[in-house]
Amino acid sequence: RAALAYDEHSRPLVLDFKHGGRTDMAATFAGWMAQAGGELVEEADAFLPVPLHPERLAARRFNQAGLLAQALCKRAAGRFDPDSLRRTRATPSQGGLSADGRRRNVAGAFAMRDGARAAVAGKRLVLVDDVYTTGATLSACARVLKRAGAARVDAVALCRVVRPRDGLI
Repeated sequence: RAALAYDEHSRPLVLDFKHGGRTDMAATFAGWMAQAGGELVEEADAFLPVPLHPERLAARRFNQAGLLAQALCKRAAGRFDPDSLRRTRATPSQGGLSADGRRRNVAGAFAMRDGARAAVAGKRLVLVDDVYTTGATLSACARVLKRAGAARVDAVALCRVVRPRDGLI
């Protein structure tokens, strides 16, 4: 689920948040995401942000998905879990890649941290990201979590790219 369509109105908000350091926007965005997520958010045992590779995290200074997940947690009973899932390799930006290119780009890029399986086994998890484009990143993360024993993995994003062929506009 996503709170907003990614378009000419939401794009500046996302880019200011992600690249402009407007981290103060996280709480407002999380409110919108909680509303869009509804029962998925209310029933979650834990919220996991899509992880950044340590090199990208150092360059950006924060994980925008982490800030969203943390703020979303404050609105729900689930716990914030920024540590169970990790990005194992530095992938190039997904921008400009086709759906197949995005899937190939993130294939094998995520793994569970040592000893983290118990934190997700049997749990209802919500993955959190800023922008859902093709679902390649969220699917790659969900696959790892399901293999680790998660009972259910859902996703909530701030924005979703909507194309006419999606049938949603």
